[in-house]
Amino acid sequence: MTRLKPLAVTTAAFLVTLLSLIGVLTLTRGTPLHDVSYGARKAPTVSDSLFRDFMQLFSGVHLTGGNRVEQMLNGDGTYPRLWADLRSAKSAITVQMYYSKPGAVADTMAVILKERARAGVRVLFLLDAFGSQALKKAWADDLKKAGVQVAILRKLHWYTIHNASDRSHVRVVTVDGRIGYTGGFGLADYWLGGGHKENEWRESNVRFEGPAVMELQAAFAAAWVEASGELLLDAQVFPKAAFHAWAGDMIAGLLFTSPTTGSTAAERFVALTIAGAQKSLYIANSYFVPDDDFRDLLIEAAQRGVDVRVMTVSDATDVRATWYAGRARYEQLLRGGVRVFEFQPTMLHSKTMVADGLWSSIGSMNFDNRSLAFNNESTVLVWDRRFGATMDSTFADDQRYSREMKLDEFRRRPMTDRIVELGATVLSRIL
Repeated sequence: MTRLKPLAVTTAAFLVTLLSLIGVLTLTRGTPLHDVSYGARKAPTVSDSLFRDFMQLFSGVHLTGGNRVEQMLNGDGTYPRLWADLRSAKSAITVQMYYSKPGAVADTMAVILKERARAGVRVLFLLDAFGSQALKKAWADDLKKAGVQVAILRKLHWYTIHNASDRSHVRVVTVDGRIGYTGGFGLADYWLGGGHKENEWRESNVRFEGPAVMELQAAFAAAWVEASGELLLDAQVFPKAAFHAWAGDMIAGLLFTSPTTGSTAAERFVALTIAGAQKSLYIANSYFVPDDDFRDLLIEAAQRGVDVRVMTVSDATDVRATWYAGRARYEQLLRGGVRVFEFQPTMLHSKTMVADGLWSSIGSMNFDNRSLAFNNESTVLVWDRRFGATMDSTFADDQRYSREMKLDEFRRRPMTDRIVELGATVLSRIL
């Protein structure tokens, strides 16, 4: 038997080690932004038109007038309206869902989509291979038999293993190119209800009309061509009138973010929002695990006089490792003047921000490395004081059902909690 030469063994070992290192670094990559610098210029606040200009340049969002945006809270405030809008479709429906599982919500969606497809509406339904794998094949096959076009996004193959950590966390529903929905909702029954009882998740979604809907449609089209190979340009899906259809007087846009090498649009959006806040910054996020740089930005905002408040999940979380990793950050934030609240009644799944009661966001983006570095995300941005006041009011109402973390009390938590937090922190870049 031929023996391997020492050089060949060394070379093979080197290549295996190198490829393993590349894999680890790819799976744990973060985002490089650590400061927002304006030089001699005074930092533009969210009320300054220059802030909007910077936001458009650095995040890629198109902020236009002519939109009407409504906050939709929890299942009770979302699904009845959504079902009615879907049933009204005359031309096309597009749906992209990250998380789905069998139940009443998934079955209701299926009934409506099949009925509309049989009525001649073009229905495109995109399911995520990772987040929606619990749905049965027979469920999707019934949709196809009724004329619904179904595609699965990002199936895992041996030749795509290097991109396995890059997920599409996007939520899309559009109706006739004139109505759009996004947020944190999915097709699962724990999104039903009022968001204040056990197993009824507290959720924030958004319904909107106007030019921003075409941006949401484009986000769907990007995923559809990835899954099916078809680039959608037909008038059913992109009606010409929808590009200039003014439905209200709000300035808004759709932020669609994607993983990339280096700085991402997601982190630039978050950093600019924190830096632009002058009076108040209220953040509600289910998976709140800010890295060192974003913690510093939040503390800098608090120390320049901004009322910075963070609302996140309690032990009612569905992902305890992420909750523990987030709690490992509390002490530094509390010392720096950031107020932290944990929502008590049930799982908080909202992903919102509102700065100075003017600049608001609702979408699918979490405040963690996974959303900022690895995921596709969809978030509606709104520059409107009336909408901002509604967002402030919602945050204040949720605060009534939350427990504020106090520094002295939090420092007295059990040593076992601290150990678990430390362990979760090691995994925080991939949670």
